Amino acid sequence: MNEPEFIARLQQGDETAFSQLVDGWKDRVFNTALGLIQHHEDAEDITQEVFISVWKSIDEYRADAGIGTWLYRITVSRSLDLMRKKKARKRFAFLKLIWRSEPELEEIPDFIHPGVQLERKQDAAALFAAVRKLPDQQRIAYSLQKVEGLPYTEIALILETTVPAVESLLQRAKQNLRKSLATYYGKNK
Repeated sequence: MNEPEFIARLQQGDETAFSQLVDGWKDRVFNTALGLIQHHEDAEDITQEVFISVWKSIDEYRADAGIGTWLYRITVSRSLDLMRKKKARKRFAFLKLIWRSEPELEEIPDFIHPGVQLERKQDAAALFAAVRKLPDQQRIAYSLQKVEGLPYTEIALILETTVPAVESLLQRAKQNLRKSLATYYGKNK
């Protein structure tokens, strides 16, 4: 079945088609969210939110890009929303700490990404910590390209930008990561 027919089935409320969509995309949606927010339970929540959103808004789907691009856009959007909420909470918590004069603890990712081999766990932790510090757009472009393996054209569609803009984001992300990881690799090599 081709994609327009599949979309039509989804728009008609076909639960079998929706189950096929979830089964075919849940792992990619989860891995994308996990790569961006680096928290297992939050990635699970975002995955559920993405598919609930799709179910509720399938009538609004525009065929300017494939269903996969739409799913990635929703996933990225939900992940960014959560990251912004966490940053706001962190700022508020920091203000509370100032008044209490207690030391602030750095948040450490509580996950092992499915693509990381056990013997590379420490290096992966350093990389994900550095990725977490990237500006949002660089972080998204880097994660979509390096973790999900998406081509620049697909990333441009997801971010609703141009391929040269994606190339620029990735170049800046790599430069920033190189700077962040220089100390780590200088100590561990």
